[in-house]
Amino acid sequence: MTSADVTSKPTDNILSSLPAGAADPCVHCGFCLPTCASYRVLGSEMDSPRGRIHILKAIENGELEIDATVTGHFDTCLGCFACVSACPSGVRYDQLIEATRPKLNQTGLRAPCQNLFRQLLLLILPYPQRLRTVLQSLRIYAGSPLQNLIRRYELINLLGPQLKAMEALLPELSPSSFRDEHKVLNPANVPRRGRVGLVLGCVQRCFDPGVNQATLEVLKANGFEVVVPSDQGCCGAVTHHQGQLKQTHDFAEKLVRSFALAIGPGRPGGNEPLEAVLITASGCGHTMKAYDALLDGSSNFGVPVMDVHEFLIERGLSKTFLGSLQPMLHPDGKPASIDAPLAVTYHDACHMIHGQGITSQPRQLLQTIPHLFLREATEANLCCGSAGIYNLVQPEEAAELGRIKVAELRKTSAELIASANIGCSLQLRRHLDGDVAVAHPMEILACSAGLHQSPSIQKSLRITKVAGEGDNRQLLPPAIG
Repeated sequence: MTSADVTSKPTDNILSSLPAGAADPCVHCGFCLPTCASYRVLGSEMDSPRGRIHILKAIENGELEIDATVTGHFDTCLGCFACVSACPSGVRYDQLIEATRPKLNQTGLRAPCQNLFRQLLLLILPYPQRLRTVLQSLRIYAGSPLQNLIRRYELINLLGPQLKAMEALLPELSPSSFRDEHKVLNPANVPRRGRVGLVLGCVQRCFDPGVNQATLEVLKANGFEVVVPSDQGCCGAVTHHQGQLKQTHDFAEKLVRSFALAIGPGRPGGNEPLEAVLITASGCGHTMKAYDALLDGSSNFGVPVMDVHEFLIERGLSKTFLGSLQPMLHPDGKPASIDAPLAVTYHDACHMIHGQGITSQPRQLLQTIPHLFLREATEANLCCGSAGIYNLVQPEEAAELGRIKVAELRKTSAELIASANIGCSLQLRRHLDGDVAVAHPMEILACSAGLHQSPSIQKSLRITKVAGEGDNRQLLPPAIG
């Protein structure tokens, strides 16, 4: 996690671990520029993909060395990989930035205060129990009148940009944020179709625990037995995106081991292998699908790692589950109907659309809900500015991207925004300021099926309870009087 976490040296050739000529296909055509989030807000050539590739070539040719200026240009990169999707020459900028980031963690390339702040973040965020300990002191403050007062009069500006950004992302904290309430073995609610494992995530289980509960209920209602290891930790995504290779490797090995220890003869998860390990956060999915390379093939789950949306589309929703889906409510309390459908916009997380190539599956799942109409944002590919810890270490750039993204989402007149990544959800909620609810597609599905209520959906759409079971299940507006 510190500079000692990186085995490379500043003088090492950044491109030495990549195929020869990895940066050569770049013809400086500029197709990447309009897709690049950092170039969008900074307007600097050196803060664009082709500018950074020019820097890498200069380093490779001995014309430049990695110094604070070079580090600054790479630190502005969000790692959203939109340029990879846009490049007509097939330049793998994702590989280039991944090879570069470990070099940037060397001592002296960033200001001491920046290094300390990054180290503190990576000492807390990937460790749920540590994060919960920190959040305990903020439990009363989060969502309180005091927090609203401090934000209204901008007293938070006194904390400085990094701490201000952290406070701005702080959500209301429920009791579920401070404990994992899932059983190791969760039987299917209907005739069993398969057996899967579920990754809880480190930040998500603390800041948005309802996502995991909703996912669990949706999987069970579709005939899947779910194994949730009680001792699972971080998957390594947070550290992977910061070039901390050793810490990422350790996290990955421990997560794989936790699933192996949960299943087998006499173990809590029962003596039966899993069909897949499922993820609900796109950042986690992007890193976990790279475990074969990260772990050098030494150990892995031995089963496919899949995003929950692609898994459910591949296996199909059960007829029983589809029959349980009911129209949801508009914010005014009226049920959605064929003449007045609920307008929903799906936000494409960068590590989902560019990192994993997943775009249609979440939309297909949402469209199974009666009288739900999807509205597409004009710039769906633009990063929201979250990007792991980017919105904390580069708060000004991230805030501008958040404002741009939210402005685009508002143009759709959506009544509900779906987001399948915890970082994106927190970022969008910050800039939407409560005007529109943001919920995970699994929460929306679970809510429509009467299985689980997302606090965000409940508050925005005025849902107070889920009534009935089976064919009579429906979402009810709040009682009057």
